[in-house]
Amino acid sequence: MASPDSPTLPLELALQQAIGHHQAGRLWEAEQLYRAILQAQPRQAEANHKLGMIACQVGQHAAGLPYLQTAYSIDPKRAEYALTYADALLKTGRSQEALLVLQSAAPHVANSAAAQSLEKEILSAIQNRSDPGTMTPAEMQRLALLFNEGRYAEMETAARTLVERHPQSGIAWKAFGTAQLKQRKNALPALQRAAALLPNDAQTFCNLGNAQAESGQGNDALRSYRRALEIEPAYVEAHFGLGRALQDSGQLEDALTSYRRALEIKPDFMPARCNLLFALQFSSQSTKEDLFVAHRRFGEQVEASLKPHWPVHANSRDPDKRLKIGYVSGDFREHAVAYFIEPVLSNHDKSQVEVYCYSNSAKRDAVTERLIAQADHWQPCVGMSDDELAQHIRADGIDILVDLAGHTALNRLFTFARKPAPIQITYLGYPGSTGLSAMDYRLTDRYAEPGDDQYYTEKLLRLPGSIWCYRPPDGMPEVTPLPALVNGYLTFGSFNNVNKVGSECIALWASLLHRLPNSRLLMATVPEGAARGQLIRRFAQLGIADDRIDYCGSLPLRKFQRKLQQVDITLDPFPVNGATTTCESLWLGVPVLTMVGERFPSRAGLSIMNAARMPEFATATPEEFIEKAISLANDLPRLADIRAGMRERLKETPLFDQQRFARHFEAALRGMWIRWCESRREKSVDAARP
Repeated sequence: MASPDSPTLPLELALQQAIGHHQAGRLWEAEQLYRAILQAQPRQAEANHKLGMIACQVGQHAAGLPYLQTAYSIDPKRAEYALTYADALLKTGRSQEALLVLQSAAPHVANSAAAQSLEKEILSAIQNRSDPGTMTPAEMQRLALLFNEGRYAEMETAARTLVERHPQSGIAWKAFGTAQLKQRKNALPALQRAAALLPNDAQTFCNLGNAQAESGQGNDALRSYRRALEIEPAYVEAHFGLGRALQDSGQLEDALTSYRRALEIKPDFMPARCNLLFALQFSSQSTKEDLFVAHRRFGEQVEASLKPHWPVHANSRDPDKRLKIGYVSGDFREHAVAYFIEPVLSNHDKSQVEVYCYSNSAKRDAVTERLIAQADHWQPCVGMSDDELAQHIRADGIDILVDLAGHTALNRLFTFARKPAPIQITYLGYPGSTGLSAMDYRLTDRYAEPGDDQYYTEKLLRLPGSIWCYRPPDGMPEVTPLPALVNGYLTFGSFNNVNKVGSECIALWASLLHRLPNSRLLMATVPEGAARGQLIRRFAQLGIADDRIDYCGSLPLRKFQRKLQQVDITLDPFPVNGATTTCESLWLGVPVLTMVGERFPSRAGLSIMNAARMPEFATATPEEFIEKAISLANDLPRLADIRAGMRERLKETPLFDQQRFARHFEAALRGMWIRWCESRREKSVDAARP
């Protein structure tokens, strides 16, 4: 780290140099070094704290808050961190939160004149607001303690009592809603009340946006995040939340802008980094090279301080041993991932593998209970730090650790970056590389990823046939007759998330509707508001009247399936194809027409249709796509026959042959293990040579 652009010095020496610059008033030089340190070690407490201090010194308290918050969260017992963070909260109008921080730090700032002075200033600010519902410092300290320790159920109980005692206290309602939100309960009523009482509190509006997004109220979430940013323009979490809400509503470019803004404010804010990477997969403008560079940069940043401490794994090198396989996911519930991983878990040969599941979600449902019964060991890991989870995995002696999330929500990539298992693979949950050198393999197939191995940090291991094997959810309705025979017109359907439908895809579908002027399009999962309005305007520009397209928002599973039954042919979106929705459509007898692209996201349909023994529905060009659709539309008896016999045919295909797929999956794992054992043995031989 000889210069800000050349981080070659040891981190401790670089930190000393940065502090020297800081103390001498050379703020620019100090800031660049602090930022370089955080690129290598994002959770270096002192660098975060000092960088936040520089922002406050130049009057940018809001910009400094994310760094001061990080430092405080790493070491809440350090008085300097608590005082600086509380002061910045006060300076940005968040006096109630400032008092919470100061009260929770009381044992560590006892007899501090600075703390006493700051407390008087905070209490004065609160009193001047004339809030008739102000809680006592002791009550606020109790809430802060429960929040910092992650005791959200107790926090909810305490806050419920406080809102009864102080019904006009915005901070009590905020605490109540926050505790519910952390437990994935319905936090909307509490946070709406808090927002009414705290109209200038950015965090309340950000939390409200999170609750609205969670409940499917995308347009309301957009408004809440934007209100949070009006109050506090440098609020990182609000930029991040806004990006997610924009992406969910199909406004991809605006979402990318929000993620990038969050990272400009706090370059080491990894949730925004992961979401940015995921969003780039949805952009038709992203090249393979762009994606590889962005993902590799993520991996290098995360692993810089971790890789030197990777453990030497002492797992037995017996190539024939019963393998301990660990699966890590936040989606062991009614979720797309579960539909594809359950065929593996339920059909594992337990004489060959011992199954460990590490569940990173607080949600439990009937699918969760079924998966628990299929695992040999079930370990909830919500709330575990990455170090704690890595230690747990090592203690379990896991031989092969499987990531099922990639850069999607609830991932534990930072645990994988610590290399807790000798072999680590990514599978299923993400349409690209993780960017981690700690991830040894990516499971894929020759249809989805026929080449381009150089664009992955992992080694690509291609399963025979397809990577997809689907277990239909219980209670799927029976196949119904072809709707077009009754309606007198053909209905195309789009049932994937609207953020998968790119502008070129819309143009192709509009061309198809022009070629079949009596046909209609049914688009589900399109919420009212910005997303729907954008689609209506786009189709209108392409000459498609609004009355030819029916829209509906997100639907419960059974209503979703019944709506799908109203469709004659499903259209697979691009640049991101469907997966679960494609399989659901096929199981309901509705063929899926897909167009094959260059990258994995737009080749998933090709892989699924080959596994379903229906490769003729995967088209190579827009012209072929339209001609295939027209051919089907002009031969309704044939389309009706395809529909009527599809479920029985599918039962005999690899897409639904769960035992076959599990054997292929296990063979891939065994091959990885044998190669690892041989490589360890070769290293031992080399080390023993004179």
